[in-house]
Amino acid sequence: MQQRIIECVPNISEGRDRAKIDAIAAAAESVEGVRLLDIDPGKATNRTVITFVGEPEAVCEAAFRLVKKAQELIDMRGHKGEHPRFGATDVCPLVPISGVSMEECAAFARKLGERIGKELGIPVYLYEHAASEEKRRNLANNRSGEYEGLPKKLKDPAWKPDFGPAEFNDSVAKSGAIAVGARNFLVAYNVNLNTTSTRRANAIAFDVREAGRKVKQADGSERQVPGKLMAVKGIGWYIEEYGIAQLSFNLTDITVTPVHIAFDEACKSAAERGIRVTGSELVGLVPKQALLDAADFYLARQQRSLGIPEREKMKIAVKSLGLDDLGPFDPGKKVIEYMLEDASRERLVRMDLKRFTEETAGESPAPGGGSVAAYVGALGAALGTMVANLSAHKRGWDDRWKEFSAWAVKGEKLRNELLFLVDEDTRAFDRIMSAMSLPKGSDEEKKARKAAITEATKGAISTPLRTMQVCVESMDLMKAMAAEGLPASVSDAGVGALCARAGAFGGYLNVRINCAGLDDAEFRESAMQQAEALKAKADALEAEVMAVTLAKV
Repeated sequence: MQQRIIECVPNISEGRDRAKIDAIAAAAESVEGVRLLDIDPGKATNRTVITFVGEPEAVCEAAFRLVKKAQELIDMRGHKGEHPRFGATDVCPLVPISGVSMEECAAFARKLGERIGKELGIPVYLYEHAASEEKRRNLANNRSGEYEGLPKKLKDPAWKPDFGPAEFNDSVAKSGAIAVGARNFLVAYNVNLNTTSTRRANAIAFDVREAGRKVKQADGSERQVPGKLMAVKGIGWYIEEYGIAQLSFNLTDITVTPVHIAFDEACKSAAERGIRVTGSELVGLVPKQALLDAADFYLARQQRSLGIPEREKMKIAVKSLGLDDLGPFDPGKKVIEYMLEDASRERLVRMDLKRFTEETAGESPAPGGGSVAAYVGALGAALGTMVANLSAHKRGWDDRWKEFSAWAVKGEKLRNELLFLVDEDTRAFDRIMSAMSLPKGSDEEKKARKAAITEATKGAISTPLRTMQVCVESMDLMKAMAAEGLPASVSDAGVGALCARAGAFGGYLNVRINCAGLDDAEFRESAMQQAEALKAKADALEAEVMAVTLAKV
């Protein structure tokens, strides 16, 4: 299951007083579930960029606390710095990382802005994807006039804040205004060249970047000729530490120009100028999907299946982009989602096979049949995916690689969901135990305890029911691979179907036993109807796959 993660990158108007900076950052870090990733102060700009990530609700709470603390500690009436600014927390963008759409992120930004305006009395301007009108999309428009121009700006009806006061009162004089928005992720990305020439590196950067270069015309005037790629800023420079020139790119919207496209175009332009790209370097963190997309891009070029495990895709992305050119590249330290992983949520699936069987064999009732059913189902999906991947790579079947790749991608998705359900089944059991441990002295306590047990039991029914659904869905993969896949692997498809059917039947037994203790008759009957239908479908699919398999072995 994809984790919902957004990033927040507030810029505060303080870059010199480390005690204030740390106190403001600590306010954000105080929220449970928020991970503080970076604090980058600048003395000349008198400005600090703070980066933290987490689930949307937690990040919005952290952002609010940060803005509140900055309001307390920063007085804009004495602020001076090189960077444009109009508030103590000058900008506060939210960035979707995974599991959250830009539209959802913009909605979170609007809600955050409304809270800041209402509770803190700070004028709020919404920008980028959260903007209330087109002219406010551009941050520079909202901040024009800077802090010194706020008294006049707040009086202009055309620039009334989206939230908060439209007057320059004493509180606003101290805090200034804030721009709150939702924008795409920005990636700082350097491409390594086998030259020491800054001039040649600049020429390549100008080929690639959106702004391009100025070209002198016959009449002496200059014309701006755009570069190859949108949403890319770039220059060339020489890095003494490495002894090479680099292309320094800012990819301002990786949904427009992904990392791998920037790298590919840099390779083409370098080659045209007799220069070779030796690798590249990611500065800071990157969303996982950026590297997965790169892996898919290069796999597709090779006409190889895209349905391989995520770990293998990471290796392909690293090697294809040359991210280990200047030193080891550890995805665990560079990919945002990996840095946020909660190992406790994957306690069982992180065990080796021996340890998992030991844990299951112990005296504790969990993990039990539900977790084992999901794991057996995951093994089935893995076998079906294996056959699809082998078929995509079979000599003489090159024209069918996309067909089998699509099946493998589906199998990987199902395998990962079943692995999630291995631990989720144990968590569902734990929620029942927690509900049963609630106090039951007074009538109110008894009522609350009963309601909690009912809800937890529904969860303990829904989880194995979902295991059944995913296992049955995976059997379509096994059926296709038994009929159309690599003939030498038809037995693997058959074993996969047996595992999937076992997982589905195991889920069925858990649905039944948990339904027996549920008071909600309507929910119970609906769950059992679904379970009976899925069991029947699993039985029928198993019979179909076995018929095909036995006819071929």
